Amino acid sequence: MLAASANAQEEQRNGQAGRQGRNANVVNGNATALEKIVVTGRSNGEAVSTSTMGQPPAPYAGGEVATGASLGMLGNRPVRETPFSVTALTSKLIRDQQAQTVADLTLNDPSVRQDAPIFSERDSFFIRGFSVTNLDTFYDGLPYLANPRRSFLEGIERVEILKGPTAFVNGGLGRVGGTINLVPKRATDEPLTRVTTTYMSDSQLGTHLDFGRRYGPEGEWGVRFNGAYRGGDTRLDHNETEVGVAALGLDYRGDRVRASLDVTASKQDINAPTSLFNGAVPGIEIPEAPDGAINTASPFEYHDSTHRMISGRVEFDILDNTTIYAAGGASRYREDFLTSSYTILNSNGDATASLAIQPQQIQGFSGEVGLRSEFDTGPVGHQLAISVSKSLNENYRGSFLPGALGLPPAYPTNIYDPVYLPDGSVDTSGFPRSNDLVLFADLLSTSVAISDTLSFFDDRFLLTVGGRYQDIRSRGFNTRPGNPAFPVGDRNYLYEEDRFSPAVAAVVNITDDLAVYANYVEALTEGPIAPATAVNANEVFAPYVHDQKEIGIKYDLGSFMLTAALFEIRQKNGFTNPVTNVFSVDGLQVNRGIELSVFGEPVSGVRLLGGVTFMDAQLKKTAGGTFDGNEVPGVPKTAISLYGEYDTPFVEGMTLTGRVVYGGSTYYDRANTQKVDDWTRIDLGARYVYERENGKPIEFRANVANVFNENYWASSARGFLSGGAPRTLMFSTSVDF
Repeated sequence: MLAASANAQEEQRNGQAGRQGRNANVVNGNATALEKIVVTGRSNGEAVSTSTMGQPPAPYAGGEVATGASLGMLGNRPVRETPFSVTALTSKLIRDQQAQTVADLTLNDPSVRQDAPIFSERDSFFIRGFSVTNLDTFYDGLPYLANPRRSFLEGIERVEILKGPTAFVNGGLGRVGGTINLVPKRATDEPLTRVTTTYMSDSQLGTHLDFGRRYGPEGEWGVRFNGAYRGGDTRLDHNETEVGVAALGLDYRGDRVRASLDVTASKQDINAPTSLFNGAVPGIEIPEAPDGAINTASPFEYHDSTHRMISGRVEFDILDNTTIYAAGGASRYREDFLTSSYTILNSNGDATASLAIQPQQIQGFSGEVGLRSEFDTGPVGHQLAISVSKSLNENYRGSFLPGALGLPPAYPTNIYDPVYLPDGSVDTSGFPRSNDLVLFADLLSTSVAISDTLSFFDDRFLLTVGGRYQDIRSRGFNTRPGNPAFPVGDRNYLYEEDRFSPAVAAVVNITDDLAVYANYVEALTEGPIAPATAVNANEVFAPYVHDQKEIGIKYDLGSFMLTAALFEIRQKNGFTNPVTNVFSVDGLQVNRGIELSVFGEPVSGVRLLGGVTFMDAQLKKTAGGTFDGNEVPGVPKTAISLYGEYDTPFVEGMTLTGRVVYGGSTYYDRANTQKVDDWTRIDLGARYVYERENGKPIEFRANVANVFNENYWASSARGFLSGGAPRTLMFSTSVDF
């Protein structure tokens, strides 16, 4: 029977007990800190640590983060003994902060920032100074299944952040800065029926049902359902959202077999959404950010989207120390919209706005089979992992001429005093729809990976070696009608390459509480094709290889953990030499950083989460050396996120919360002439938990985001300016039945 091993900090390998000194539970107030919790299956009554399914690793002291996280093909690993920088944020933190989307939650990590406006249709991330779009968010370890625009958290148990390139553990392309993985909820042994009602200013109301039960003589069968609906006006002028989420998770846990099936559906309809694609012309002084409640979008603009997903996973213990597994899924996302974006013209905030429409459908398919085994060869322990995976991402769009849609021309506006087009300016009745488009591009990735974690000296020294071979195929198709010689649907682009990406990582457990780690890992990006204007036009280049070197320390004090990481990530890119007119992959960006973080409960009743990141991100090689040595646009030198909770002694059940978020100044342009000011945001809150006579709690929560209503540019990454959210009030009541 599947269970979280709550008393054993080290799983037994071939009947041998793990090292001593790690088995003591640390009780601090109401929190119990367990140094290592491994999700295990049961085979003939013995623990099987090669399993990953069931309840995830137990929460650490304070309950806001987990003791372990999933590392792709490596399986579940304890955070303290992982040779990477990884954090698993829990559903308790999701509820207590009233987080609705992944970006709401990742704001707790100073190395992760949202670079899309909060009132747009999407989340988009900057991790360690590199873009990681929501399209690259994993769902239960698989790519292209999560909502490619915005993932809602009602059906999510954990949000795991693995920082640094992840081609080794997860495969796929991009994600130079890191990977976000969503862990779905599973039915617990205790029955759950929880209803939560929410309010968010100006007038958004919502209801969320969380239902879980286990059935069968030993609770083998589990059902977890989450359904939510919310809608109403936001703090942004003219902006109204409607969100519906349904997530069903089924699971089975037997002696040797475990299986799960997840089905999710969500919709997001937005009136007058903000756009990601807001920018400024070169050379001007970047104006101060406007009031966060000012909306430049006209009231008739809209963005409507739907997402459907199905995912399954199964494990079978062929031996007490060996598990084989298979997982797969499919998703479909559709969006229809009419939205505007602006380009700032001067420091007074004058701008030019224009409308755009580009309906699209994004489909994802993903699958993986693999094996995990633990065994000894003499004094050396092994954790062997083998994985074969395949994923396909398809994008459908176009097949129409934008100029034929009757969109009005660009018009003048101002970011402080917007100009709104009158209702009826656009006739949307003849717009193409997302369910009737042609294939625009697809990306197919096939990979084989192998790794072995060798343990020496009673697990004092852990060495992970391995790599992943990937074959990449990328295609593009013509979607613009009107050219008889080049019909819609004809392929206009084909790229296929393969490469092996090695990895090595090590952990040295200096004491039972202190560990030092180091790693070398890579990310892979499909190679470019030289542009037609270059001397070597149409030359196809091998995949880009981006690498990271990282060293770090993790110090576990039982009820709270301190970590420090020092890293360097080198990202290659291509450009055309202005003298020779030859296109080559000679560009280079180097991000060096120091991350200091803390989580847990250092004092009974006081919990902390967050830290500070210091970053030196530079352009090392640019076309003609023009920008060599300049700072990378959009990457602050200092970023802080620190969240705290305090259980008041004067009111039993009352907790006060607060968070400070700071973003250092950045440059908008590569020439480093357009500076964006730094900013500080303060969030405050409180919650009260009342336990009724039947033992079921009622929880009241109140949070105020951006208490002082700071106006700020939250991001200047990728050539876009993203305004911060205004002061926002959130209230919720949760009742367990």
